[in-house]
Amino acid sequence: MDLNTRGLVNYLLLPISGVFYLLSTFRKFFYQIGLFTTHHFDVPVIVVGNITVGGSGKTPIVIALVNYFKQQGKQVGVVSRGYGGSHQQGSLLVDQNIKASESGDEPLLIATQTQVAVMVNKDRVQAVKDLINSHKIDLVISDDGLQHYAMGRNIEISVVDGKRRFGNGLFLPAGPLREPVSRLKNVDFVINNGASNVGEISSNLVPKAFVNVDTGEEKPLNFFKDQTVHGVAGIGHPQRFFDSLIELGVNVLPHIFADHYNYSQKDLEFSDNHPILMTAKDCVKCKEFATDQMWYLQVEADLSDDFLKQLTNEL
Repeated sequence: MDLNTRGLVNYLLLPISGVFYLLSTFRKFFYQIGLFTTHHFDVPVIVVGNITVGGSGKTPIVIALVNYFKQQGKQVGVVSRGYGGSHQQGSLLVDQNIKASESGDEPLLIATQTQVAVMVNKDRVQAVKDLINSHKIDLVISDDGLQHYAMGRNIEISVVDGKRRFGNGLFLPAGPLREPVSRLKNVDFVINNGASNVGEISSNLVPKAFVNVDTGEEKPLNFFKDQTVHGVAGIGHPQRFFDSLIELGVNVLPHIFADHYNYSQKDLEFSDNHPILMTAKDCVKCKEFATDQMWYLQVEADLSDDFLKQLTNEL
């Protein structure tokens, strides 16, 4: 779709965006005045979300926060809606034996990389309750859920894509916004993923190693330098991943899939024998049919010590 056509479509969708804005505004107001109930819990809850749709880099930040608080000696649990998973009723405790098609890719990725209890439920309030009741938890981190006002929270963190920011500044479906940009004035921290901006905490995804999806073998970041590879990305902003590979000197043949795409073996069957490089989020959906030609780029969200100390002090 070219820019002119996209602009016309967005213009035609503006009335629906107006309705979405009014509904979201009134909904939040009803929670504020107590007409809708907000549930509070015996342990602190940190929400890591955003005000836009699409990938802003929340999940790596959730993983970094979980690992940080684990190092501080806290028993951490995570709740998630399980977007893209088939699980519908009640709570699902996610472990490495769960399929991504059931739990959703992000909960499985978090459980795999942190080894903490991850509870999936479309009702986040019930997810928190079940997590606390079934595990000894000191702290709950919600992967997304900034707009889930029924779930009480102690700290709100909103993640902003440093390059795309807020797109065209319009509400869904004409634009990416779920809430107005002014909402950021009310959160505790705004993390800028990939850039810097006044009043926001800068964070970057730092590549660490290439990991074989089939064997778990690790290779240094220069391992694929000057090689031609198939780059596979089913994430909200795939170009960010391809750019990371290019910066590492890799010659990338890009293959873009929809965000949360559920891969099959045929999707990754290519006529040549070039290595296949993917994101960690893609990797958890490919383990059942992985070959030794499949690798993922392990990355970590870089969060400053000052921010982590301030976050800890506010709990």
